Amino acid sequence: MITSRNPYLRVAVDVGGTFTDVCIFDEKASTTRIAKVPSTPDDPMRAVVDGVRAAGVDLSEVTLFSHGTTVATNALITRNFPPAALVTTRGFRDVLEIRDGTKDELWDTYVDVGPPYIRRRDRYEVTERIDYAGEVVTPLDEAEVREIARILRRKDIKTVAVCLINSYVNSDHEQRVRALLEAELPDVTVSTSSEILPEIFEYDRASTTVANAVLAPLVSGYVNRLEAQLRTDGYEGDLLLLHSGGGSMTPAMVEKYPVRLAASGIAAGAIAVADIATRCGYPNAIGLDMGGTSTDISLVYDGEVRTTKQWQVEYGFPISFPSIEVLTIGAGGGSLAWLDEAGSLRNGPQSAGASPGPACYLRGGTEPTNTDANVLLGRLGTALIGGGLSLDVAAAENAIKQTVAGPLGLDADTAASNIIQVANANMADAVRLLSIRRGYDPRDFVLVVCGGAGALHGAALAKELSIPTVVVPPHPGITSAQGCLLVDIRHDLSAMFQGRVDDIDTTALEREFLRLEQEGTQRLRHEGVAPERMVLDRHISMRYAGQWRSLTVAAGNGPGFLDEAVERFHEEHERDYSFRRDDTPVEIYQIGLRAVGTTPKPKFPHAGEPTTAEPVAVERRSVYFDEAQRRLDTPVFDRDTLGFGTRIPGPAVITQLDSTTVVPPGTTATIDEWANIRIDIQESR
Repeated sequence: MITSRNPYLRVAVDVGGTFTDVCIFDEKASTTRIAKVPSTPDDPMRAVVDGVRAAGVDLSEVTLFSHGTTVATNALITRNFPPAALVTTRGFRDVLEIRDGTKDELWDTYVDVGPPYIRRRDRYEVTERIDYAGEVVTPLDEAEVREIARILRRKDIKTVAVCLINSYVNSDHEQRVRALLEAELPDVTVSTSSEILPEIFEYDRASTTVANAVLAPLVSGYVNRLEAQLRTDGYEGDLLLLHSGGGSMTPAMVEKYPVRLAASGIAAGAIAVADIATRCGYPNAIGLDMGGTSTDISLVYDGEVRTTKQWQVEYGFPISFPSIEVLTIGAGGGSLAWLDEAGSLRNGPQSAGASPGPACYLRGGTEPTNTDANVLLGRLGTALIGGGLSLDVAAAENAIKQTVAGPLGLDADTAASNIIQVANANMADAVRLLSIRRGYDPRDFVLVVCGGAGALHGAALAKELSIPTVVVPPHPGITSAQGCLLVDIRHDLSAMFQGRVDDIDTTALEREFLRLEQEGTQRLRHEGVAPERMVLDRHISMRYAGQWRSLTVAAGNGPGFLDEAVERFHEEHERDYSFRRDDTPVEIYQIGLRAVGTTPKPKFPHAGEPTTAEPVAVERRSVYFDEAQRRLDTPVFDRDTLGFGTRIPGPAVITQLDSTTVVPPGTTATIDEWANIRIDIQESR
């Protein structure tokens, strides 16, 4: 990936709903600089190029370009798909319609799950059947496949998903369908479930394959255009795209597995949170990434980001690739404050977005948002992005008075404070879902706040959840972009392998692992990863006999690895469910492999001797604090002037280009050796 020009810059770009963030790490000087430009939803690539140019980056000097993109996520949300079709076994045409029978709103009979991504008229059946053991029961009718190809050609279908029953155990029929379709329709993209997700459970496999198929033309088109533009501008390395599992892929693999980008940008923030917390000496961390539209909450335990095997962008349409577990709620700087039919104050999930934006932006927005409330309370200044965006306090106050203060009979400050408290309560509930509900005590964690708005709310949330420390990274507004610099190339592979541990043929188990390792090595080699940078990590999904759900544990490859994996399973089961049954037989459900191609990571500078200089406020501002229930004369500091060891007692406000940090009364902010702001909440209790 290193070009002959000896480039020394690492560039990461993360596209958000409101802003596109650019993070540039200079290997020579060990310095980081950032840039933010407005996102361009009609063409996200334009904002990527604008951001790079606004940062003054010469792409010929770039050794690595990493990108977190929302193209796949937005396509699934908006359902802006090209014409697509599904080919399945006769009798299974309506698997996408039947689903698993669940609903997001269990008690609301009027709320239905959205329609499938592929309409029934575009789902086709073929005669074939393979049984559970992989034996052919009914041969594939190739004439039917050719007739389907003729229909698809007439309909101008652009992409096809193929999901035949039991193809996860024998893929011969699927591969033959693929070959016939590609021969008849050379310009059509074909996604087969045996390649995308060779696992049991028909609906999950079909849903994931269909998502891959509908995204293929959109994502590959975007990636190819961006790669071509970067080449034109002088970049000679590989474009790395962050995927939902916390790794990255090159465009060559994105064309085959575009669905892996469906949570690309969300994963980056969680990766950065883990890195920040680990450097600060905290093995356990809760990440709060609050942007303009939403808040992403992640959890790091013992240095590892929690992952999940099944997730969804839209309820009812699971994607069964491993993904970093992130809980997203509609609580951002642009989330709207409103009154429900009973007159109660609500916050989000509706958002003013980038356009028209909060009322204080003076871009046509008239409804109050969290940003308007923070501006009115004095916690947020009257300029953002280094003066690139001005905020109007009078417009914010007018919006709050008309929508909230007037109808509730409150003064403007109290109404604005209540708006923020409701938003904080929503975020606190989400943190509890990801921590307490999983068996984790928030008091054992540090809160790492990111995003443009996270540091405004971090201390209040920590108090609510009894979290002792808040960490604000040096550039919280571009944390997701920074996370893109910290990932390796990664592929997750899996295979069904079921049976009781006591009866397992360890030779057959080893043979399956070796097959996965061979495929993982081939994928990494295809992406240009040198053998010495390849790491292959095995894992096994296990369960007690009679259970349905399974737990995944690491598996070695030395003598006795299976016994060690069983002991890990007992320990994990006890931690997750508060009990273990050592006398109950353990079953292997599935095996998997994580194939990693390591990439060089930036080494962030460590501060030298602590400063003895007293911090100097750049201004003083009247700021409303809930602790005092009134406005306090508050010093405002420029973060760029604060050195290692600086202590600032609350109340205080610390401003910077991409974020604002609020230090409430009774707490103390300290600049640590990594240039983080650490807010000690213990003093407030």
